[in-house]
Amino acid sequence: MALRSFWLEEVLTEDPDVAPPLEGEHKADVCIVGGGYTGLWTAIRLKEREPSLDVVIVERDICGGGASGRNGGYALSWWAKYLSLVKVCGEEEALRLCRASAEAVDEISRFSAENGIDAHYRRNGWLWAATCALHKGAWNPTLEALERRQIRPFRELTQDEAQAMSGSSKIVGGVFEAGAATIQPARLARGLRRVAIERGVRVYENTPMVRLRRSRPPIVQTRKGAVKAECVVLAMNAWSAQFREIFPAIIVISADMIMTEPMPERLAEIGWSNGVPIMDSRMLLQAYRTTLDGRVGFGKGGVNGVKAFGGRIGARFDGQTPLAADLERGLKEIYPTLSEARIVSGWNGPVDRSKSGLPMFGGLGGRRDILYAVGFSGNGVGPCVLAGRILASLVLGAKDEWSGAGLVRPPERSFPPEPIRYIGASLVRAAAAAKDRAEHRGRTPGAITRLLAGFAPSGVAPSGVAPAGVAPTKRKKPHALADSKGSK
Repeated sequence: MALRSFWLEEVLTEDPDVAPPLEGEHKADVCIVGGGYTGLWTAIRLKEREPSLDVVIVERDICGGGASGRNGGYALSWWAKYLSLVKVCGEEEALRLCRASAEAVDEISRFSAENGIDAHYRRNGWLWAATCALHKGAWNPTLEALERRQIRPFRELTQDEAQAMSGSSKIVGGVFEAGAATIQPARLARGLRRVAIERGVRVYENTPMVRLRRSRPPIVQTRKGAVKAECVVLAMNAWSAQFREIFPAIIVISADMIMTEPMPERLAEIGWSNGVPIMDSRMLLQAYRTTLDGRVGFGKGGVNGVKAFGGRIGARFDGQTPLAADLERGLKEIYPTLSEARIVSGWNGPVDRSKSGLPMFGGLGGRRDILYAVGFSGNGVGPCVLAGRILASLVLGAKDEWSGAGLVRPPERSFPPEPIRYIGASLVRAAAAAKDRAEHRGRTPGAITRLLAGFAPSGVAPSGVAPAGVAPTKRKKPHALADSKGSK
């Protein structure tokens, strides 16, 4: 049993209900493997569009036990990823997806209110910050590209404004996007689970898939049973790395987080009681936020933490974060006035990082009856709302803007095989850390450090973007299933 995150432990004291494990042979129209945001939103969308569909979810732990209950709770749009989207699917589709992702953040609020989900939703925007002089302007290529289309989702702040908004004198600049929000992520996951069950979705927890039989129709085998379904949806996050088609497209690394004790009065004193979450511009990204009861959650992502050899996710991803001391130093470096804050919890979890930082959707091996969603790269709270729409359209064979979205594409072949991948990831991580250290000391990193760090997957600031004025690449085929000859 995995160590629960602070978020999930809080929810399970109020919601101890666990769906039974699957036993015996079952049939269904759709079997979704994974009970996180992607799987739950997909099930809900399918029941909205075709209420008579028999939809089954099998979840290895409990719904929300994976990334959906361990993440930082940042509900963000894709505006910061605009240049990466342009590279993947062209300018017009990038704009459409960015606008849809911004609307998805608001949709979480509406859906939660309509369905009685208390997800602690706070739409207070987010601050994309710089914590050293060399990081100021990391956002400029993105803002300049959007400005050419007269689109302005971000507002640039002076240093004084950024420090007042963040409550930290260590912030030297930033831009603010007003449409973002924070949530208590496990509350949203468990709320979606309840809604899915109320709408007739059969949910089986503590039911890991032990084998996917690629028969026609495909069969999901579990420890004590099986589900034969007309369509299987793999909504497995980092655990998707077990499939040969997906393994080259993602690298599995950990995201790590700590949580402080409540200190609302102290936060009010430093001016950080506004609920605004913050992400900096480091390669080893740091992200920090407050909670409704005045705690601070501080996390690290990027090419950081534990790495999975061969995509195998073991116990090292299901325990206390090994970076607790590093995270506490990071928190108190940004907020020296909180040096007495007591850390009460710390955890980690696997992240499915793609090279572009964007997800991929399509048919496994080109089949229409085995679908995947993978590569959310740590930004899934808002985008998973769209993932549910994309996967529902693919399941139903609809010809619409979702089945034809620019992110419906074959898995990228971005990362090398083992052991080169593991060794290379270690070298890139070391280079990224060295680059961050040099820049915070006011020095330009050396050429080799810059070269190796350049292999890191895209973070908040996109990597490898075209300079201003360079035309975007042509959009690829509308979706990965276009030439499929498989069933359904």
